Amino acid sequence: MAYPLPVFHFRVEWGGTNLGFAEVSGLVIENQLIEYRDGVSPEYSAIKMPGIPKYGNITLKRGIVKEDNQFFDWLNTIKMNKVGDANADRRDLIISLLNENHEPVVVWKATNAFPVKIEGPGLKATGNEVAIESIEVAHEGLTIENG
Repeated sequence: MAYPLPVFHFRVEWGGTNLGFAEVSGLVIENQLIEYRDGVSPEYSAIKMPGIPKYGNITLKRGIVKEDNQFFDWLNTIKMNKVGDANADRRDLIISLLNENHEPVVVWKATNAFPVKIEGPGLKATGNEVAIESIEVAHEGLTIENG
């Protein structure tokens, strides 16, 4: 009997570097819908066709570490409609769900990602949690390899 994989064992490759994240969300692919009806159609409803794919933004969360400004530094490369110098700071993300032998089983690949939002932790005087920061990235495509 095959068991579903747990979600807690994963790796994120961030432009070629492995980074530890506590949470990844937004691994979404959808086909937008096109509705069409011409005026002489005997049916009074529109036909539905698949349109262009749409990809959700990916949110990555991790604990804040002293003197680590990677999220902010990357966000700061955006000037007007450009990311970095000649788009040099767009990065490919590879998110791998791992098995018990630390081998990738399901892999999501996001291409040409760039940051659109960073968010600091909610500060609370009576809190007893790790300070978590998050970065939201947009990208131009997401593929899934399950094997």
